[in-house]
Amino acid sequence: MSISDDFLTRKEKQSLTRADVEERLRQAGSSEQLNLAKEDMFGSDLSGLDLHRVNLSAANLSAANLSAANLSKANLSAADLSKANLSTADLSGANLSAADLSYAALSAANLSKAKLSGADLSYATLSKVNLSEVDLSGDSLRGAILRGTNLRGVILSGANLSEANLSEADLSGADLSEANLSEADLSGANLSEADLSGANFRGANFRGVILRGAKLGIAERYQIKWSKGSLFKRSQKGEN
Repeated sequence: MSISDDFLTRKEKQSLTRADVEERLRQAGSSEQLNLAKEDMFGSDLSGLDLHRVNLSAANLSAANLSAANLSKANLSAADLSKANLSTADLSGANLSAADLSYAALSAANLSKAKLSGADLSYATLSKVNLSEVDLSGDSLRGAILRGTNLRGVILSGANLSEANLSEADLSGADLSEANLSEADLSGANLSEADLSGANFRGANFRGVILRGAKLGIAERYQIKWSKGSLFKRSQKGEN
C-alpha cells in the first residue's frame, strides 16, 4: 500500500457513533464485557449511556459528549478526553491515570475514589465536583476552574495549580505541600488546617482566605503577606 493509499484509508475511517457503541454493548451482553480500548470516538454523543467498567484505555474521546454517562470503575487510563463534556457523569472509582482531561467540562461530576495519577486537568472545569478520597499529587491543574469545589482533605502535594480558580473552594485539611499556586485565585477559600509547607503562592489572590490552623513555614508566610488582597499581615498583628 502506498503512503497516499494509507492516508486515504485512515481519513475514510469513521469514529464510532452512539449507534455503534450501543450495538457493541448489545453484542457484549453487558458493559463489563465491552472492550473499546484504543477505539476512536472523537466527538461522539455518548451522553447518558451506561458504560460502567468498560475498557476505554487509550481511547480517543476528545470532544465527545459523555454528560450524565455512567463511567463508574471504567478503565480510561491514557484516554484522550480533552475538551470532552463529562458534566454530571459518574466517574467514581474510574481509572483515569495518565488521561488527557485538558479543557474538559466536569461540572458536578462524581470523581470520588477515581485514580488520577499523571492525569492532565489543565484548564478543565471542575466546579462542584466530588473529589473525595482522590489523590491529585503531582497532577497538572493549571488554569483549572475549581470555584466552590469541595476539596476537603484532598492530596494535592506537588500539583501544578498555577492560574487556577479556587475561589470559595473548601481546601480545609488538604495537602498542598510543594504545590504551585502562583497567580491562583484563592479569594474566599477555606484553607484551615491545610498543609501549605513549601507551596508557591507568588502572585496569588488571598482576599478573604481562611488560614486558621494552616501549616505555614516562614517562606510561605512571607509570600502570602505580599500576595494580592492578602489580609495575612493584619491578622498576624491582631494575634500578637
